[in-house]
Amino acid sequence: MSPTRTVSEQAGLLRPGQRNQWVRLRTLTGLRWVAVVGQSAALLAAIYWFGLDIPIGAAACVVGLAIIANLIAIFVYPENKRLTEGEALVMLLFDAAQLALLLALTGGLNNPFALLLLTPVTISATALSYRPTAFLGLVTLIMATLIARFHLSLTDKAGIPHELPEIFLLGYWIAIMIGIAFLAFYAQKVSSEISSMSEALLATQMALAREQKLTDLGGVVAAAAHELGTPLATIKLVSSELLEELEDHPELHEDAALIRNQADRCRDILRSMGRAGKDDRKLHTAPLATMIDEAAEPHQDRGKVLHMRLEPPARGDDPREPNIQRRPEVIHGLRNLIQNAVDFADGNVWIDAYWTDDRIGIQISDDGAGYPAHILPRIGDPFMRRRRGEERERPGYDGMGLGLFIAKTLLERSGAELSFANGAETKPDGQRRGAVVDVQWPRAAIGASRATDSGGLGENQRFDA
Repeated sequence: MSPTRTVSEQAGLLRPGQRNQWVRLRTLTGLRWVAVVGQSAALLAAIYWFGLDIPIGAAACVVGLAIIANLIAIFVYPENKRLTEGEALVMLLFDAAQLALLLALTGGLNNPFALLLLTPVTISATALSYRPTAFLGLVTLIMATLIARFHLSLTDKAGIPHELPEIFLLGYWIAIMIGIAFLAFYAQKVSSEISSMSEALLATQMALAREQKLTDLGGVVAAAAHELGTPLATIKLVSSELLEELEDHPELHEDAALIRNQADRCRDILRSMGRAGKDDRKLHTAPLATMIDEAAEPHQDRGKVLHMRLEPPARGDDPREPNIQRRPEVIHGLRNLIQNAVDFADGNVWIDAYWTDDRIGIQISDDGAGYPAHILPRIGDPFMRRRRGEERERPGYDGMGLGLFIAKTLLERSGAELSFANGAETKPDGQRRGAVVDVQWPRAAIGASRATDSGGLGENQRFDA
């Protein structure tokens, strides 16, 4: 197995074929608004400038479909929603079908804007994996073939049709077919190589960091072996001499033999540690409270009071505190959320953990001013800046949103669902009136198995050198 693949799989962060998870709904709706404006302008120019007889009512309804789809997407989904592969494919299929229907009403392939059928396929090739792109390309080819055969003719006010010769229509259809295949393949190839290079660079950095840790460990072990070598050699020499002198005393002879064997074992352990590190499987899981303590530890002494509480479930669910998988992305993500709460809190931060047989959740809140109204729907987007003329909520910070973006991304990679809100709830030790972040995992995604809970971890495993 290659080193790059080994490191990336162990990290659990690099998942080939999932770059569609980075496509924002806002990006596709923005492109659709541009298409709506362009289609409307083209229809008006065709009617009032070129004097073409176009069924304006039907064409306006088709353009209206795109407007309705955008309004539904805006009001139903949050502004920072990122599309799954299936959702992105459905949106691009809708755009291709809407454009094909509009072309069928305005001359089919006689319309020079038929070239725009390439747009949804090109977007799919850059954002989605191979199979959805191939499916969208096939559907687009079928649509192009249908509108070449079935369409309303472009006619002027005098009723004179404007049609291209059959040979030009055939050539135009072939050009669209080749353009779809070529552009899709080209964009997919370039995007794939960029994604692969990014993953390779990240895997290389991780391998370098891991190797540095092992090198440091090897240096410590080498120094320990050097320092312990003389005492161990002395112990072995003396124990060997004792073995010869105690041959007539069986009980003492056994003790001397045991001392020599243990000295040999110490030598072998040091030699083994020098060859490779050891992966302590007992550190793979930890109680929920321990994980929270580890994430909050850097912010314990920053002048704010951290209130941590475990909330056992109601009757019917297991009340025992769950063990969860100790993943670095979970710890780092929670640490960023706690840091954000501490940064904005007036004096108190609450970290409440709760669980059921199916879910594990952590709620982080503070007694600060809460999220600004215009930022709330965009939380999780990087490089957010405050509006011009708006005062900073906390001096010394530009508020670019990178911390929350990193936390949200890492936690969602672990299977969590995050929700951000402003809350108002009175607590015995203060007034909770600020920001509230609720993080929930399906228990199957992060909870340790019963075998692990009971300590059945097996033997520690060696790192591959």
